[in-house]
Formats: sequence, structure tokens, C-alpha cells
Amino acid sequence: MVHVYNCHPFASQQIVPTDQEPGLFCCGGDALFVVSAGGCRIEAFQLQREEECTLLCRFATMGKVLSIAHSEIGDYLVTIEEKSKATYLRAYTNWRYQAVEKTRVAVRMLGHFLRGSSFRAAPKEQMEIIEIPLFDPPLCFSCCQVTGDLLVGCRKSLVLFSLKKQDVNDPLSVLDFERSLIVHVPGWTPTRVCFCDGYVAIQMELEILIVKLEHFHQQPTNDNVLVSKDINTSIDIEDKGLMRQVPQADVSQLEQDDFYICQKHQELLGEEARECGVSVTLERTGMEHEAGDSLGVSYILYRRFAPDFFQGHTVEETHLHSLQLLPIFTVTSSQDLSCEKKEREPLNMFCFLSMPNTGYLYSIRNGVELISAYQYPEKAQQAVLSNQFLHVITRNALQCFTVRCSAVAARTEDPYVDTTMKACPPFTMDVCALRIQLFIGLKALCHFKNHVILLTKAAVDGDGGSGRGPKKAPSKKSTSTKQRVFSESGHGWNLYVVNTVSTLHLYSEMVEYSKKYETSSPQAQSCIHLLSEAHLLLRADFLDPGVRDPAERGELEAAFRESCAQLGDCYSR
Repeated sequence: MVHVYNCHPFASQQIVPTDQEPGLFCCGGDALFVVSAGGCRIEAFQLQREEECTLLCRFATMGKVLSIAHSEIGDYLVTIEEKSKATYLRAYTNWRYQAVEKTRVAVRMLGHFLRGSSFRAAPKEQMEIIEIPLFDPPLCFSCCQVTGDLLVGCRKSLVLFSLKKQDVNDPLSVLDFERSLIVHVPGWTPTRVCFCDGYVAIQMELEILIVKLEHFHQQPTNDNVLVSKDINTSIDIEDKGLMRQVPQADVSQLEQDDFYICQKHQELLGEEARECGVSVTLERTGMEHEAGDSLGVSYILYRRFAPDFFQGHTVEETHLHSLQLLPIFTVTSSQDLSCEKKEREPLNMFCFLSMPNTGYLYSIRNGVELISAYQYPEKAQQAVLSNQFLHVITRNALQCFTVRCSAVAARTEDPYVDTTMKACPPFTMDVCALRIQLFIGLKALCHFKNHVILLTKAAVDGDGGSGRGPKKAPSKKSTSTKQRVFSESGHGWNLYVVNTVSTLHLYSEMVEYSKKYETSSPQAQSCIHLLSEAHLLLRADFLDPGVRDPAERGELEAAFRESCAQLGDCYSR
């Protein structure tokens, strides 16, 4: 069940002043990277709270960009590019030098720095493009938020590249990559991959597999290759719809006889996921690893979705469209606020995956458990998870849902929670929708800190793209008038930056909102539910090591104590 409250998590919005129509975009390092629709130029804009986006720099790419992402660790960009009908994987490092009109660009191969060439002796202040060769064309990739390593999904395998960093002097550092591991997953061609702190999530159209790469201090039987349990994946369908393993030839015969094999829904958690029928093979390729240190695979989660013909979607529309791994960091007594992200270990790890009508949030560290299921009011196109909210876009709306990450992390951090000494709202509590913001023609979504970036493309010309029924054929005179008005009024696309309100401001609004329910019905569950949601928002900020200002943390602590008193008062009645 999803509760709906008319709160206001969004403060303001602004339009990014791009010169050309945006095709792709991503965020990171307090910057927004926009790829033009032609795909051969990247513009970087400074993301500032409540201020207009300013252009940092722009630079050309070596091919048409098909996919782009930014890594916080190392502050580099990764792209999949196409040129002359060939696909390439490239990393753009030290891109900020382009902001001070230093147009020098160096292009080098993977491992050039590691091999100790002449470049290592005389590095220059310049942007570098690192060519990353692969045996198969890259399909997708993911950057680790903990180490900065790069995982690339290809047609037959996943390739892991370790990030290597050398600080030359204060402003200058040199990055390189080393191919350290190949993950073979026979029969799986990934549509999306996620990699974070050893967790590997692989997505196909209707299937998701999560495994973890773990180090074991024992000598493996083979120094380079470790093979997990191999299970036959061939299937057949009995008359009652049950599934059993049969030879692959029988399945092929069914397909030739015009039968459509529809696999049933399946969810396997923890070690049960080994029975999913997917084998994972590891092949070490790196130069550096400790003697006697072996690498193995732990199965975390497997889920297969059956096509749903009763939700108003076609079979083609019924597929996974979002996959994300979200680490939750915190600052403990043995962990200073000034430590680098690369040195920290996540307190919790969450996995979010989404179908067009439902989203699922799992906690996958210290056991696997389904935390929340989100039922969308209409077909969702994309969803992005943060430690406080889940943002979902449909064709014409941006929706904001609450999440339970802070409730799970609080129990991991403090073992006294849920005892007679300390309490916290349960993570099994129903989620709520805070706001539905209307836009026209939403296409893509991205989230970074306090910013939600949206790409909209509306059909403003007379091509009937509005979807409001047939239109009369215009005369030549009216047609020329419409074309002239369209060219003068501008384009049919916009790139928005929607700024979210501060946690304290939203907390105060939710507390005031709860008083309406308290007045009408003192024992109403809606009052307790709203106060619990406000309490979890404060806990999420408390767990965030990015909140370092002592004054801000002092205000959070005062609000947190007030929230505890309000919840205690409600439960004592």
C-alpha cells in the first residue's frame, strides 16, 4: 500500500542553457555532462544549489557517444562510442583542464602509464583519452562508487578494470586502468550491469542476477580460473505449466512447432540463488594479486519475471528498465570525516530494480531481504534511487516516493535499536508518495545530491505526436504559418534541473501536515505514519558523511530529538 501526502520535496527548477538538443546526460563531481544529439560533443555545467547552471567547458569526442557515465572516484568519464560502424570504450580523465582554455588533449592506450613509459616521467596538465580495448564490443558498463573500478558488459562476458591513480603534484594526478578479471556468464547477454564494492548485478530483459566477488585465503585448484557450480539451464513445459530440465533439443523442437515458451516467475535469495541455472566463471588477468589469495563467487539474488498480460502493457513493453546498486555510508567512531571515499566501507548495500508497473527494493548486505515494493499509478519509464527518495518518471509526471534505506541502516549501525533502550520506525512500514510534478514528454532522469535532472521532448510540430486524436489537414497557408511560428518560438525539448528542498524544511512541513490528522483524529495512523517518515528523513541525513558542517549537524540533532519526543508522545496515547 502506498500512502499519498501532498508535501513539497521540490524547491525550484531551472533550464540548462545548452546550445544544441541534448541526447544523453549524466551527473557527478558537482557537474552535469550533456551530450549533444549528434553525439560528438560533451558540455559540462556546474551544478549549484538555487543558482543558474554555468558552463564549465565543452570538448569533442572521438566518436558518436552511445552511453556515458561519471565516476566520483578519479573524477573521470566513461563512454561507449561508435565510429565507422565500430564500437569503442574510452575514458576521459582530467577533463577539468578544458575549463581554463587548455585545449591540449592526449590519447593513449590502456596500461601506458602502468608500463612506466616516458609519459610517466613528464606528465602534463592536459585532458587524456584512454583507449580501452576489448575482445567483444561493449554493451554497457558501471563504475564502482567505492573504488572507482570499471566493469564492462560484453556479449559473452563481463570485464573488470581496476583503477590505478598516481598523484604527481597537488593539482595533477594520472589515472590508468588494468584489466584484472573476466567474468564469464554463459548464455547471458547483459542489457545493464551494476558494480559496487564487489557486488555485481547483471540484467537481461526479464531476469536479474546478483553475485558478490569475495576473496578467500586459500590456494585454489587453478591459479587463474575458478568455476562455480554449473547447472543445466534447459527447460520444458509440462501440461500443467510446471517446469523441468530436459535436453535442449526438445526445447528447440517446441520453438519450431510455433510454441512460445513463457517461463514462470521465480525469486531465489541467498545461497538458493545457486539453483537458478546460471553458471559464473572467473578468470584472473591482473598482474597483482597476493599469493594464496583466491577469488570466489557468492550468489546473492536471482529473480525472473514472467510477462504480465493483464497490466495494460504489451509483451514488448514488459521488461526491466532500471537497475541500481546503492551503498549507504556512515561515519563511525573509528572513521574520520576527512577520510577519502575510497577508504570507506559501505554500512549497507541496496539493490533497486523496476518493471513498468512495480519497483522492488532489496537489502543485500548481511542477508538478502525484500524491503519495499512500489506500485506505480501509471507506466513508469525510469526510476532512480537515493538514500532519501525514489524518483520515478512517467510520460508526463515526476513522482517522489519515500524509501526505507535509513531504517535498515540504523539497525545495522546500532544493535540497541528495537530494544527497550532505543527505537526506530520499522522498515516494513508502508511507503508514501510525497508529490507528483507534471511535465510534458519526459524522456530521461538523473539524480545527484540535491538535484533531479529531467529531459523532456514534446511534439510541438504538426506531426500528430500529441496523441490527442486525429487532426484536420491544414491548408498551405496555415502550414507555412505554423512552421514560421515554430522556428521563431524555439525547440520542443528542455533539460531541467529540479532542486530539492533541505531536509529540515521538508521535516517541518511534514510535522505541520501531521497536525491536521492529529486535530481531526488523535489516534489516526496517518499522523504516526507522517511523523515516522519525517523521522527517517532526519536519520538519513545523520548517516550521510557528506554532512560535515557542525552547525548543520547541530540543527539536525535538535530536530532529531524533537522528532523522537513527538513519536514517543503519539505512541504513549
